[in-house]
Amino acid sequence: MESAEIRRRWLSFFEERGHTVVPSASLIADDPTLLLVPAGMVPFKPYFLGEVKPPYARATSVQKCVRTPDIEEVGKTTRHGTFFQMCGNFSFGDYFKEGAITLAWELLTSSVADGGYGLDPERLWVTVYLDDDEAEQIWREKIGVPAERIQRLGKKDNYWSMGVPGPCGPCSEINYDRGPEFGVEGGPAVNDERYVEIWNLVFMQFERGPGEGKDDFPILGELPSKNIDTGLGLERLAMILQGVQNMYETDTLRVVMDKATELTGVRYGADHGSDVSLRVVADHIRTSTMLIGDGVTPGNEGRGYVLRRIMRRAIRNMRLLGATEPVVAALVDVVIRTMGEQYPELETDRKRIETVALAEEAAFLKALKGGTNILDTAVTETKATGGRVLPGDKAFLLHDTWGFPIDLTLEMASEQGLTVDEEGFRRLMKEQRERAKADAKAKKSGHADLSAYRSVADTSGSTEFTGYTATENESIVVGLLVDGVPSPAATEGDDVEIVLDRTPFYAEGGGQLADQGRIRLDSGAVVQIRDVQQPVPGVSVHKGTVQVGEVTVGASAYAAIDLTRRRAIARAHSATHLTHQALRDALGPTAAQAGSENSPGRFRFDFGSPAAVPGTVLLDVEQKINEVLARELDVQAEVMSIDEAKKQGAIAEFGEKYGERVRVVTIGDFSKELCGGTHVHNTAQLGLVKLLGESSIGSGVRRIEALVGVDAYNFLAREHTVVAQLQELVKGRSEELPEKIAGMLGKLKDAEKEIEKFRAEKVLAAAAGLAGSAQDVRGTALVTGQVPDGTSADDLRKLVLDVRGRISGDRPVVVALFTTAGGRPLTVIATNEAARARGLKAGDLVRTAAKTLGGGGGGKPDLAQGGGQNPEAIGDAVAAVERLVAETA
Repeated sequence: MESAEIRRRWLSFFEERGHTVVPSASLIADDPTLLLVPAGMVPFKPYFLGEVKPPYARATSVQKCVRTPDIEEVGKTTRHGTFFQMCGNFSFGDYFKEGAITLAWELLTSSVADGGYGLDPERLWVTVYLDDDEAEQIWREKIGVPAERIQRLGKKDNYWSMGVPGPCGPCSEINYDRGPEFGVEGGPAVNDERYVEIWNLVFMQFERGPGEGKDDFPILGELPSKNIDTGLGLERLAMILQGVQNMYETDTLRVVMDKATELTGVRYGADHGSDVSLRVVADHIRTSTMLIGDGVTPGNEGRGYVLRRIMRRAIRNMRLLGATEPVVAALVDVVIRTMGEQYPELETDRKRIETVALAEEAAFLKALKGGTNILDTAVTETKATGGRVLPGDKAFLLHDTWGFPIDLTLEMASEQGLTVDEEGFRRLMKEQRERAKADAKAKKSGHADLSAYRSVADTSGSTEFTGYTATENESIVVGLLVDGVPSPAATEGDDVEIVLDRTPFYAEGGGQLADQGRIRLDSGAVVQIRDVQQPVPGVSVHKGTVQVGEVTVGASAYAAIDLTRRRAIARAHSATHLTHQALRDALGPTAAQAGSENSPGRFRFDFGSPAAVPGTVLLDVEQKINEVLARELDVQAEVMSIDEAKKQGAIAEFGEKYGERVRVVTIGDFSKELCGGTHVHNTAQLGLVKLLGESSIGSGVRRIEALVGVDAYNFLAREHTVVAQLQELVKGRSEELPEKIAGMLGKLKDAEKEIEKFRAEKVLAAAAGLAGSAQDVRGTALVTGQVPDGTSADDLRKLVLDVRGRISGDRPVVVALFTTAGGRPLTVIATNEAARARGLKAGDLVRTAAKTLGGGGGGKPDLAQGGGQNPEAIGDAVAAVERLVAETA
């Protein structure tokens, strides 16, 4: 049975039994504690935690998941993988243990003809928690599983929690006996390789307290509403139903290995080392394709780093297998064709996925060549000194300059028998981040415990947003925090976080900055609001300072936004939609949105593109946007089902999480997007849009920055003033400026060349005199001296070599000249072959001189250069060189 059919049967079975089919959420986790979705229940986490009321009593899904803690083990074993699909069925206060167990058994053991998976009941074993007599009784008496195939395991194996205080409960796992060829008998308690777990049923019936680890926490009592969370690994079931040894031989991974074999000529099963590489390639290419499909782009931080790491690991393993040409296109194509039946969006977004993947491959192949040479040199130097640890600064250089993930450096060093100074590497990384200034922390939740916001949501419900139609309204203060702590009151000067029952203030989200404004209380108190966030879904938290009076919970209030700011932001947001559509029209669907920020009078828009957008294309996009403004198109918003929005062709942003009902913003016949932000009513209200330019912000991602309305006009007015001043200076019309200025710059450049030539000739003219001033130091001709200030390093080097060439080559010669350039001392030293034979090396001499100058330097034995901080020490540096020559010669 193919994987796509396993998935189809799962969803069909549970839908027929009253479950709402929930599409897989994006791999980009809608959870600040997670980079990527690692489990099937993650999208349902707010329901289990009680943060949001579930819209259904029963649900089912097949969720895309990525886990990377054991990435180094991928390929080395057949059990580790980074991407998997988790089939789940969920009950929110509906059926419990008996219902979950009965449904699981029915689906697994029903015949294929009846829509089941057709597993032999005699090969299924069950585990239950130590004291879960209820579950054991259901399995034995209701289902009929013999007592000898039911095993009880402890908290570590058969008890589930999220790792933090909250819901928890016992588990019951269903295991399949693969037969004696996979090991000794005795059930899953004895051999989990033979008795492989395929389905885990979690019975959420208790609340746990704080504690460490999987089993060190107290059980506080029963939950008021009991829930079910189950997970079946699709790949594991496919392995059984397809009769193969491991997940790498299942239909969706084996085809990738076969393609890798075709590209390299290396057959799977011929050699352990090549088998490891083939498995790495299959797993990592599939994971990369799925991540890019969900909007992740390669980068050096967060989920972008995860993607870059696994992509580069896959590409390098193809090189180890013998591939010499780019291979990603062929491998990604196989993944899209194989997984596209289950996830049609892969085919829809094929061009964008391939563009991002190919750009990363090209960048890494270039880096791999240069970085490998650096690494090989570092390995050789380390071994030459008897070391076994590659220095942290070398690992940092590979990461910072060549884009080598530290894990790749660790892997390649290990292949050479070395370890890496990871502590030193991470210290340098930390220093770099500190220099670059870390992003502001905890913006959304300030300093408060999220439970404080959840408590407000539990007692007062969600905040009603009135801002689509109102800019001010009456409200009631339903929550108040001072310095992150719930408080009944706040006084003048306090920094507060206020929750209202209804608000016109837009909370930052979807790329749109928050509203600002004031909240006035009936008591006369005034709070200046500077930011609004939603730390938990549905609760708008207004952050500000009490300017006058006292704020109390329960008080009546009047909330009013800064209308000028809102209108400027709305213009920017509508302009973003127009820019998005115009770019897609010009570049195709690969120019998909990858992020945005809409602020007063300006916006930035990130989009997918493998290369820079030509200036002519950018001009065309800008012209098209402004033509749309002149058409005075109405901007309308409508709430509809997600399916209806897709049918209408509405564009969705990658990585965003959407509910069953979505808001669609339509701009005439030009643009249609899913969006929760605020907008103008008509495009004429934008006035003017000016694109300032575009630049790269990461592999395959570009950024446009632009101005809107009055800000755009002011920019153009300033530009006009500058142009007018230039016209006056060059005595020409505006259209003549480029040619006239280019001509002036050309003449200036020619003049600079003439000056440089004259200066160089003047410097070199001193060569004969310097050669004639050579001292004899124990048989060595030594020339030292200081040439005029401002002599360039290049001219100084030419002079030193000229002086050395003028002295007879059959005697040892050392030339050490000094100058000051830009207020700093500079030295160049050269030696001939006879001097080097006496041990006089230019590099050693430069290091001595540079140390005296308060700096450093180096080079080859015949020619070296150095510098420092103290030009007044040049005389001392000359003396130091003379002493070293005398001692060595």
